[in-house]
Amino acid sequence: MSSYREPDVKSRLTDAAAAKKALLEKFRASADDPAAAARRAEREAIHEARLVRLAAREAERQAQAAREAEEAARAAERALAAQREAERLAEIAKAEEAERMALLLAEQKAERDARYAARKAAKKQRRKGL
Repeated sequence: MSSYREPDVKSRLTDAAAAKKALLEKFRASADDPAAAARRAEREAIHEARLVRLAAREAERQAQAAREAEEAARAAERALAAQREAERLAEIAKAEEAERMALLLAEQKAERDARYAARKAAKKQRRKGL
């Protein structure tokens, strides 16, 4: 029977340390690689350009919001002016209507007075004629 002995703790620790050391060396070699540095610089340039575009968009968004607020203020001012004008016209129309009613009442009173005076005169004439 053959016996397989698993590696002992010491050999496993040395193997793990060697693997870590190899990974570290690989990382250091890739960090010094000019192609990797170029890719990193390219990514940083892309990131910076993205930040500039985001800042420009945010500035445009704020400018648009300011323009919209200014336009809303102007619209509110125009609406207020239109409301004042409508109220002024309503007052004028109300005054004209009151004046027409006063003229109509005066005219009706004059007609009524004329009818009354005609009746009185006719009555007087009838009494004289009898």
